[in-house]
Amino acid sequence: MRLEVQGVTGIPEVRPGDDVAALVAERTELRDGDVLVVAQKVVSKAEGRLRDLRTVEPSPRALDYATRLVEDDPRVIQLVLDESVRVVRDERVLIVETPHGFVCANAGIDHSNVEADETVVLLPEDPDASAARLRARFRELLGRDVGVIVSDTFGRPWRMGIANVALGVAGVPAVIDHRGRPDDFGRTLSATVIAVADEMAAAAELVMGKTCRVPAVVLRGWTAEAAPGSGRELVRPTELDLFR
Repeated sequence: MRLEVQGVTGIPEVRPGDDVAALVAERTELRDGDVLVVAQKVVSKAEGRLRDLRTVEPSPRALDYATRLVEDDPRVIQLVLDESVRVVRDERVLIVETPHGFVCANAGIDHSNVEADETVVLLPEDPDASAARLRARFRELLGRDVGVIVSDTFGRPWRMGIANVALGVAGVPAVIDHRGRPDDFGRTLSATVIAVADEMAAAAELVMGKTCRVPAVVLRGWTAEAAPGSGRELVRPTELDLFR
């Protein structure tokens, strides 16, 4: 088995309204069956998911949080609260649940790799829809059937460090469920569900880096074993989540 992971270089700074699929298509050759992993930040920028902090009025709750959290800008904290349905933990950093169901630090809001000092980037409103639009656009531009994953880096409760994960998925499985299948020795698997979209996102991050200006990566050689899925399949249900 062989998997190729190739970064797409030369993509300029993305601004609201830019055609991300066209920017990628101009700089790489795609084949049917390829999987394109695109960084959430460029998707969010193209979709206008930017907020000028100078327009944000922090609430008393945000001001209180700012006195005791690592993120001490109450305007950012206000946006985190606005982009959340629930605060899960508020010790040192705000861990919240977003409307998408993601449980993450600061609702995924980020200052990094943004031109303006007073601007932050929010997560896409619907990452699955973002991935589906990119996939349709690649088909329109190139006539190619590719999978698309919109990815971002999240922390993990049981391990140190951040890792790239899939927020939105189109044209590829999000998970592959091996439960009920035999293992190599004939024993029935009972708990093995592979988060393949997360694994592809993590592989792409090795090429993306954090400051390498490689916001898109082509994965070639992986063969899907299941029907295309949704990023929401990767969100652990509340009743199975030990942290909620």
